[in-house]
Formats: sequence, structure tokens, C-alpha cells
Amino acid sequence: MSHSVRISFGLLALVALSVLFLLSVVHTAAGAPRSGARSAVAEGHRLAQAWCQTCHAVEPRMAGFFDEAPSFQAIADRNGTTALSLKVFWRTNHQNMPNLVISPEQADVLSAYILSLRGK
Repeated sequence: MSHSVRISFGLLALVALSVLFLLSVVHTAAGAPRSGARSAVAEGHRLAQAWCQTCHAVEPRMAGFFDEAPSFQAIADRNGTTALSLKVFWRTNHQNMPNLVISPEQADVLSAYILSLRGK
């Protein structure tokens, strides 16, 4: 097998694995357990109150109380806010935020809570 064929096969395999990973992430985010959605939102709300409310307005319609950090309502109502964008957010360091180390389950319930605020 020539060198270019091996590179092409390797690149194709990498692209295929990336697509499968992204599909599984989107499926997992979109397919969050519907029966447990209320409990996920409630748990996300509890975590938001415990961890986030010193800087963010975590309750609906509380925008304006905190000047530096956006309210969870404002985050939820942004056009680009999705389960996937929040999942990426939780895994990224941010200059003006403490470095949170949270489990994937905690990230999912916080995301569920934020998304539950959309349009309220």
C-alpha cells in the first residue's frame, strides 16, 4: 500500500470516528431521558443555586441583578445555546469564571435547567 493511500485511509477513519462521536453526543444531548427531564431540571436548578448564584441570576426573570455575569435566562435565550454548546462550555476554561470541575452528569443537569428557561 502506498504512503498516500495509508494517509487517506487514516484520514477517512478519523473523519468517520469524529462523525460517529458527534452523532452520539447530539443523540445523547437531544435524547436526554424524557421521563427524568423534570428531575434533571430540578437537580440542575439545585446545582445552579449552590454553585452559580453568587455571580449569575439563576432564577427566571431575574436579569438585571448581576452586571458582570449573564443571567441563566439570557444564556438560555441566546440563539446559539443548545445542549451541545453548553456541553462544550462546561469543558472549557473561561477567563472570568472559576475553573469548575463537574461530572458529565452534573453538566447535563445544569444544561437541562438552563434550557428549561428558554422563552420564559
